[in-house]
Amino acid sequence: MLKHEIIPVTPFEQNCTLFWCSETQQAAVVDPGGDIDKIKAAITKHGLTLAKILITHAHLDHAGATHALAIDYDVIIEGPHKEDQFWIDALEQQKQMFGEAFNYAEKFTPTRFLQQNDSVSFGNITLEVYFCPGHTPGHIVFFHRESKLAQVGDVLFSGSIGRTDFPRGDHATLIHSIRNTLFPLGDDVRFIPGHGPMSTFGQERRSNQHVSDAVMGVSK
Repeated sequence: MLKHEIIPVTPFEQNCTLFWCSETQQAAVVDPGGDIDKIKAAITKHGLTLAKILITHAHLDHAGATHALAIDYDVIIEGPHKEDQFWIDALEQQKQMFGEAFNYAEKFTPTRFLQQNDSVSFGNITLEVYFCPGHTPGHIVFFHRESKLAQVGDVLFSGSIGRTDFPRGDHATLIHSIRNTLFPLGDDVRFIPGHGPMSTFGQERRSNQHVSDAVMGVSK
């Protein structure tokens, strides 16, 4: 069984997520943006063995502590998509923009870039990988089909969507990712966004001011 804990990290309250397999206690951390001590404390609290780090996209608040955590636990890094390499390369520049709050951030080298139709595994858990560009060109989403739970990074939020005013962001591409890649997974899918509270794809289809069926002119 998949279990999870959301760990808000960095001054941006980014939803780093600890996923683990209840049968094996093998775990994966998604988007360790910072506050490594908080992430380590959660791993210890649940008695877990960290197997890998998963990255949805390479913005500083999601990926800043990736290198340090991978070194500390000697684990592999999977994700994001290769189109986010330029954001990985820019981590030092991103760090300088935000000062001491992110002084731990370093460039990292993914063990494996991910793409559509890939999967990642730890313990007895397998997460499906979906390519969802728009917020960044290499953004991916992780989906656990059995529990109908997705980690969507900054693609979609409760009542909102990701920004597209960063370099190589694209609004139309983001809308397409949400409507054509995420929503078809099912209205009953719960999702963990990169920031803020959880929601369901069905709720966002009904009421999200940017991508709801009504806003998009889609009749049921």
